[in-house]
Amino acid sequence: MQMLKIVALLLEYPEKALWEEREALCALTARQAPMLQPFIDGWLGGALLDRQAEWCETFDRGCATSLLLFEHVHGESRDRGQAMVDLLSQYEQAGLLLNCRELPDYLPLYLEYLSLQPEAAARQGLQDVAPILALIGGRLKQRQSAFSQLFDALLAWAGSPLRSSSVAAQVSKEPRDDTRQALDAVWEEAQIKFIDDQAQTCDSAPEKAHQQRIQQQTMPQYLDLSAGGAK
Repeated sequence: MQMLKIVALLLEYPEKALWEEREALCALTARQAPMLQPFIDGWLGGALLDRQAEWCETFDRGCATSLLLFEHVHGESRDRGQAMVDLLSQYEQAGLLLNCRELPDYLPLYLEYLSLQPEAAARQGLQDVAPILALIGGRLKQRQSAFSQLFDALLAWAGSPLRSSSVAAQVSKEPRDDTRQALDAVWEEAQIKFIDDQAQTCDSAPEKAHQQRIQQQTMPQYLDLSAGGAK
């Protein structure tokens, strides 16, 4: 299942080694996953520094296009922590050892795990997260990002009827969370929270065990996978 490994590699932060091995990657893609060739030609045709900046703009601004799968399901609730513990257990059973760099629900890591499974299990693993893939892909498509092609390729390979276009109506109603105004609002609230925390005295009332994440003015909808839609 080289296709899953190739997509995982393309979704990672662009590194110099990938550009140096572009010819080998193109040859492998032509044999194993020709549907990815248009994306690879365009992506690797750009300068590395430009692609690094584009990757950060795409996946690191806001959380609507986050590559952390459970971010789109559980947000920062306790359920996300338990889901990651369960996923980590699956990785360990498959012999996949993690370092501390990424969380278990990081999509490229999940794809690497699926690539080690029998084909039927790998397809089912993608179908299990198909609503998330479609949602991220739909948001990328709205932002005219070529990365949406990779998400549609994953959905097609999994045999899912969903595509990035399937959630176009939902995505069109969502406020963008990657604009300067949205990011400034998050920063301002973080500053206020920091000041409030510093102002608290030792004899103040005990804080809640788990503080809610900073409430952004523009938040993407989370998915209820059991219902197949957005909350």
